[in-house]
Amino acid sequence: MQITLLGTGDAIGTPKIGCDCENCRAMTAAGRSRLRTSLLIETEGKHILVESSPDLRQQLLRACSPHIDAVLWSHGHYDHFIGFGEFYRVQKVPPAYAPPQVMDYCSDYLHFLPFEKHPVPVYEPFDLSGVPFTFLEVTPPPFYPCGTLIEHDETPAPYTADTREDIPEASRELLRNADIDLLFVDAIAPAGYNIHKHMNYAEAIRFARDVGAKDYRCTHMSHMVPRDMPHAGYDMETFCWE
Repeated sequence: MQITLLGTGDAIGTPKIGCDCENCRAMTAAGRSRLRTSLLIETEGKHILVESSPDLRQQLLRACSPHIDAVLWSHGHYDHFIGFGEFYRVQKVPPAYAPPQVMDYCSDYLHFLPFEKHPVPVYEPFDLSGVPFTFLEVTPPPFYPCGTLIEHDETPAPYTADTREDIPEASRELLRNADIDLLFVDAIAPAGYNIHKHMNYAEAIRFARDVGAKDYRCTHMSHMVPRDMPHAGYDMETFCWE
């Protein structure tokens, strides 16, 4: 199995349009960017997306235009699902998998695009191309965000999506018991910032340690996060499991 970070940015992306901050200048000078967060999983010749970001067209071109066999959605924020429309007239629109509340919201918005809908309750594992996935609740309300536990040969690689540190205990216990090899964790801002719907860097580190992750990469990072921050994921970073 191989997982590629197609994007590691927040809803705005980095560089931020019209921003002259030090981080945006540095990213521009280096010719680098953070597209909106999504993951590409490759296994046994199949390709599965976790999130379909607004940057999906550019992301798939960067990844050499793989045929996508399935898409998973964590929640109904536009930066996590709205790029699904990019499949129109490009390939057969792939089936989508999401918790029922998330599927209802996203499919209503995408009413113009026929596709297979697979609502899957949280904490109920399901299999795609030999890879077990499990949606797990995170926080906060009022919208309904979920993380995803990805497993391969008993090698877990969870993705938290948008969340605060105080995720439900059932999800925390699931992660603690998973013996996490690699965690993709929400870290929207440097330590010291308080963002209501997300973890900052210090909170993300504490969360990763609490659930026992052997290694972790920060995702969903805003333009405030410097590109050389330890454990910061970067676009097109790839991880392989035998």
